[in-house]
Amino acid sequence: MGKQIGVVTNYFKQVKAAAIKLSSPLKIGDKIEIKGGKKDVVFIVESMQINRQPIKEAKAGEEVGIIVPEDIHKDYRVFKVS
Repeated sequence: MGKQIGVVTNYFKQVKAAAIKLSSPLKIGDKIEIKGGKKDVVFIVESMQINRQPIKEAKAGEEVGIIVPEDIHKDYRVFKVS
């Protein structure tokens, strides 16, 4: 497990997208792990948006939307994996 970089603030099941409030920067191509409940989801960030606008990187303090390969829930923790 890497460094915690954020927390899931919302999950939109119909489009499999998570809103994540970042405490550290995140960019396209980063490998992340979302942990919570009985589930750990590890994947590479392939797309990211702020206010429905595609972006390549985000700074600490921003809230981003990303597509997630599995269902998750609010308050799951997000880690950057090396």
